[in-house]
Amino acid sequence: MKKENIFNHIPKIIKNELFEDILSNKKIRVERIISKGQTSPKKGWYDQKENEWVMILKGKAILSFKNHKDIKLKEGDYINIKAHTKHKVSWTNPDKKTIWLAIFY
Repeated sequence: MKKENIFNHIPKIIKNELFEDILSNKKIRVERIISKGQTSPKKGWYDQKENEWVMILKGKAILSFKNHKDIKLKEGDYINIKAHTKHKVSWTNPDKKTIWLAIFY
């Protein structure tokens, strides 16, 4: 058994959004995401076959949903995105790192 900290090992410079699996098995995947001004690709929407619960641990972001209003997220905010709900990250803070915790199930 090894203790870890979600805020450790964060690169000083983030050129591309960073996705890191923390835990993964057949039923669940837990991922740390680090953004600094990055957004989803301009073309298309995420259309995942699994549910995604996501929380902002540090920073701010805006999620856009096809046929729904944008949702602004700040530290401590979380949202459950049902499978096949088309969405994208339309903004993350360019001045500070945004640290996400995502659980796919």
